Amino acid sequence: MSVKSCEKVEKSQVALTIEVEAEAFEAAMEKAYRKMRGKINVPGFRPGKAPRKVIEGMYGPSVFFDEAINIAFPDAYEAAVKEKELPVVGYPSVELVGECTRQGFTFKAVAPVYPEVTLGQYKGLSAPKAELSVAAEDVERRLKALADRNTRLETVEREAREGDTAVIDFEGFLDGKPFDGGKGTNHSLELGSGSFVPGFEEQVVGMKAGDEKDIDITFPEDYHADLAGKAVVFKVKCSSVKEKEVPAMDDDFAKDVSEFDTLEELKADLEKKISEERQKEIDREFEDELMTQVAEGVTAEVPDAMVEGQARQFLENFKSQVAQQGIPYDQYLQLTGMSEAKILEDAREPALRQVRMDLAVAAIIKAENITVSDEDVEAEFKRMADQFGMDVEMVKKYLQTDTIRDQLCSRKAVDIVVENATAVKPEEKPAEEAPAEEASAEKPKRTRKKKTEEAPADEAAEKPKRTRKKKTEDAEKPEGGENHGE
Repeated sequence: MSVKSCEKVEKSQVALTIEVEAEAFEAAMEKAYRKMRGKINVPGFRPGKAPRKVIEGMYGPSVFFDEAINIAFPDAYEAAVKEKELPVVGYPSVELVGECTRQGFTFKAVAPVYPEVTLGQYKGLSAPKAELSVAAEDVERRLKALADRNTRLETVEREAREGDTAVIDFEGFLDGKPFDGGKGTNHSLELGSGSFVPGFEEQVVGMKAGDEKDIDITFPEDYHADLAGKAVVFKVKCSSVKEKEVPAMDDDFAKDVSEFDTLEELKADLEKKISEERQKEIDREFEDELMTQVAEGVTAEVPDAMVEGQARQFLENFKSQVAQQGIPYDQYLQLTGMSEAKILEDAREPALRQVRMDLAVAAIIKAENITVSDEDVEAEFKRMADQFGMDVEMVKKYLQTDTIRDQLCSRKAVDIVVENATAVKPEEKPAEEAPAEEASAEKPKRTRKKKTEEAPADEAAEKPKRTRKKKTEDAEKPEGGENHGE
């Protein structure tokens, strides 16, 4: 192998012209012969026993050329990349140059490489930073959430009302025939939760144990293709009706749901936890705004391969989120009418932002000559082991030392930006509920991970939920799932 030329081209790519000489090509030809001989029929020879010269005599000297090129190319390309010390970040596009003969062949490989990065301003920035505030209503809402988690469901002998849970069997019919995913048995449906298609829950209101009813539903136009806009009938049977029994807010309640003896002690602890959580969120938003500015100030020709690779990573993360919710990925696509191609298309813009963020952090690490000692890495392993209640050696089996070192370097880079920034008072904005983010359009991240919500049952009658990320609140963590008293 010899590299005839190596030149930079647009979009942070390098064009390599590589020659594979006769000796290397002959070795590849022999490998191709051994691989293909069993599939070539030669009269007078058992399959796989015909000599190479006989096969070449029958089918021509080039019979093994294509396979030999495929065999020789990877080694030649990797050797050229190593020789030129190229930081490739994706697969190359390849084309032959000239004719292939027994003397070898020449090919051109255009490979994406890590871009040259010019770092903009990363010190002396400013960004809005909210002031910490916790109101009594915030604590009350947290208390209510605790009460909801400890609410029992008691069976009642009456008609179902909104807010009740109806235990139902149902089956959907389109033009008199059952459709896939439209059947559920012994399903607990909270009326008013909006978890089923519009119009379904409202018609269950008024049913009581033993009632059977046909419910007419027209699916929304934006539902998945098989059922969008279609009128269907659900045959529903109610087996029981249950109402919520909310616990009283008193000292006994505090003892049941926490380690505290009084309601006032529980409230004080909740206020402290809310304050800590909000301060972390305020710091995170401040940090994210600063790092967005840094990323936007970076000058670099980002290769498409890096963006596509990050979009693919977002897709894999999204698949994991869907799986954690108990929904098969293929079924999710069907329920939402989405396609993988559309998810990847929507992910390109956030993927580009993420890549620029990564380039910015890496550039700061280089500019500041940031390093992390072995002691720092070991301390981080121990911190993580303590956090997850695991042995340090077990943590090391799951996380590589280089990964931890990179994360710590990134953390130091971000800290430099934050420590040299100025916080300003945010502009007043009207209060409004933040819209749910699409799971595929992720924000640029560095080292943090968030937990995902659990999803409801995945019957076809239910509306697909957008995957949202949230923090779980320590005071509200159930120890054995929700207690419905069933």
